[in-house]
Amino acid sequence: LHHELKTTTVYVTHDQVEAMTLGQRVAVMKDAVMQQYDDPQTIYDHPANMFVAGFIGSPAMNFLPARLTSEGGSLYVVNDSFKLKIPQDKAGKLKACLGRDLVFGIRPENLKTPSMASGHDPEAILEARVRVREPLGDELIIHAENGGIEIVARLAPRTEVAIDQRITLVAEMEFMHIFSKDTEEAIV
Repeated sequence: LHHELKTTTVYVTHDQVEAMTLGQRVAVMKDAVMQQYDDPQTIYDHPANMFVAGFIGSPAMNFLPARLTSEGGSLYVVNDSFKLKIPQDKAGKLKACLGRDLVFGIRPENLKTPSMASGHDPEAILEARVRVREPLGDELIIHAENGGIEIVARLAPRTEVAIDQRITLVAEMEFMHIFSKDTEEAIV
């Protein structure tokens, strides 16, 4: 309608789907403070902080406590239950964060089974135990546990997986996010 009328429209909604589909520009607010103002795709791809990252996208982004380590010239995001290699194009921005406690973010659609991620990096593997299955016809949402932390993955609809089964997930690390544990602001 606003395209046909050729008018600027300010539309207020708490529904992230409405905001993303209707808006050419979206302002994400929290407690009357603007967290990010940008086009919908940029907000999705490059959230300014954990609030925006968790609000935009359904299911919400996974957040896992982690720290950065260096080994053999590569950077890794690690915790007691995973060690994931950071892509070289993102590593430069993170070198100053070595040894710091951070938050690793990955969207459910960026966790795949090995059969869904041909040619995957063997250093991008998460192991988890399936706790809940949500078969939705066109996709299968699983809630799994990795080191006591819940993670959600959006998988192919016919993925064979049962409750309490251990599952291997491949993290598409080119889509990963790193946030400051203290400020919750995005670092990468």
